[in-house]
Amino acid sequence: MMRITETVKQLIIINILFFVGSYLVGPPTQDLLALHSFQSDKFQVWQLFTHMFMHGGIMHILFNMFALFSFGGLLENMWGAKKFIFFYVSCGVGAALLHLGISYLEMQNMLHQISYLNLSPDLIHKIINIPVLENGRVFVDAFNNEVPGLLGGVKDVGQPELHILFDAALNNQLPMVGASGAIYGILVAFAFIVPNAELMLLFLPIPIKAKYFVPGLLAIDLFLGLKGQAIFGGGDGIAHFAHLGGALIGFIMMWYWNKNQFNNNRWN
Repeated sequence: MMRITETVKQLIIINILFFVGSYLVGPPTQDLLALHSFQSDKFQVWQLFTHMFMHGGIMHILFNMFALFSFGGLLENMWGAKKFIFFYVSCGVGAALLHLGISYLEMQNMLHQISYLNLSPDLIHKIINIPVLENGRVFVDAFNNEVPGLLGGVKDVGQPELHILFDAALNNQLPMVGASGAIYGILVAFAFIVPNAELMLLFLPIPIKAKYFVPGLLAIDLFLGLKGQAIFGGGDGIAHFAHLGGALIGFIMMWYWNKNQFNNNRWN
């Protein structure tokens, strides 16, 4: 029977405490600890770290913690606690940064479509930070009530322009939570270390070697991430580029450590 390692156990406990605490305290924890857009009034630097201990639902945390238990122990046994924690947190932060970068580019692409309105950066900032997701208000109602007043005398603002500003505001106000970015980094490291280990998806019980399974999983995330961007259509509510960001940092770190024959003793 697989035994849980000490650091993995502590990470799981911390995630569970954050999960339970966020439900007991309520929405304020999302404002403080979930990852918000750089352009959001709610963004704080610590969210680059705290977001990876927050989760959006019971299935979200169950899947992530099961993966951490399944794959993290091997890495901790090989590397030790300090190196494992460094890797885990680095992948989580990398996931956050790529997610923020892609979200920013997506928003700029939206706003470029209405550049002819010549809205000032300050006015755009105010519009995309209207608290449309609070108190159960319908987004469109809040948008129609508050945005026209901010636009003032700007001409040529019709429904198409308001719809684009609506999408930009929604993009700006959806927070990101979850340990998935760090977990994807762990999956990449696992595939590096034991490439021929056979893995299976719960809904596809066919054994696949890790060296094929993990790249295949990343390819699916890349496809779904691109498909979910505004230029392709509606999103699915999953931060696919955060997954890819964690995997990318994990790959870079494993490549660097393997290339330079990383000295484990420096972590003792």
